[in-house]
Amino acid sequence: MNYRPRQIETKLRNFAEHFKAILVAGARQVGKSTLLAHVFPGVRAITFDPLQDVFGARRDPDLFLDNFPPPLILDEIQFAPEILPALKRRVDRQEGPGQYFLSGSQQLALLRDVTESMAGRAGVLHLGPMTSLESAGLGAERPWLEHYLETPGELTGAIKRTIPSAGGLFPHLWRGLLPGTLDLPNEIIPDYFRSYVETYIERDVRRQGEIRNVTEFARFIGLAGALTAQEINTAHLGREIGVTPSTARHWLDMLSACYQWREIPAYSGNAVKRVSGKRKGLVGDSGLACWLGRISSPDALASSPSLGALFETFVLNGLLAQADMMPMPPQAWHWRTVGGAEVDLVLERDGKLYPIEIRCKTQLTRHDTRGIRAFRETYGGKVQPGVIVYAGKETYRLSDCAVAVPWNAC
Repeated sequence: MNYRPRQIETKLRNFAEHFKAILVAGARQVGKSTLLAHVFPGVRAITFDPLQDVFGARRDPDLFLDNFPPPLILDEIQFAPEILPALKRRVDRQEGPGQYFLSGSQQLALLRDVTESMAGRAGVLHLGPMTSLESAGLGAERPWLEHYLETPGELTGAIKRTIPSAGGLFPHLWRGLLPGTLDLPNEIIPDYFRSYVETYIERDVRRQGEIRNVTEFARFIGLAGALTAQEINTAHLGREIGVTPSTARHWLDMLSACYQWREIPAYSGNAVKRVSGKRKGLVGDSGLACWLGRISSPDALASSPSLGALFETFVLNGLLAQADMMPMPPQAWHWRTVGGAEVDLVLERDGKLYPIEIRCKTQLTRHDTRGIRAFRETYGGKVQPGVIVYAGKETYRLSDCAVAVPWNAC
């Protein structure tokens, strides 16, 4: 697989000049090890294992660190948490940034261990599946979302072109943006995701969450995939597979801990209008969501009743990944009233609100701006001009309150 530049590279290099240790966290197979090897090609890398005590790191962390001086890449650090206190002592004694580069794929335990042992000493970065820019080899370019947050009224002039996409929208959604899928032929994609789920998700989640009933949990993962881009009802999730709401909530937390699930809280502000307080859930990659939904091909996706939710999953994951790379990431929300008005994504930064709607259609009308109009009527002057990301090809001003932006805008 050819290496494609990642947007996080600049931030990673900057961290390496200011922090003694850097943690790159994210789901399995999103390219953490490849990223570190590419950015720091001369640095030795050691990968830890859940069963084997590699070089005796767990048994005698100090001896291990004596034998492998910095700079050093420590991959899958969640399998050797015993090394972190020794690492803390080491970086306290040694001056200079960029000594240790850690990576891992289990959020809750990993971040807890790093926070307890390396507070104030480690910079933390999160890496997800590729964005559309990255998949096209354009990871060094500035995404349109940055222009939007800086000058929302000038977005039509900032977007000059769209990213080339072989085969169009449906193959892009169906195969997703995990690096390992980008160069595979279509007939191999289902096997890739089958292995991904069996080898990574179920293994990691079961180890962390002590889940004993594999069959029930496998059904739960499939159900979560079917509910991507929808508001979460843990009581409903539990009833579908015969577990309690608290168990369903715990299992969702386990998926989040392995970066396979993300939740967007509901925005309410101080408005009197009643709004839904439920979080919206997202599978971490649209290709994985398609596999969980047993969608067999791009052609099958085109006629699937889940197409709208999968398109929203794809777009939201891309936008949130772009936002996470900013020096000051905006807060992400979704908004829906009990009367049905909704905005798929609301970004908040510097006291301003940026509403973004997502429509899987090639032709938009003013009717598609109704959610953004309702949001502006509710929250007034702090709401900036909105965006509707859609399946068409042109960037243009749709109304006085919204600009239409193609799904693959550059």
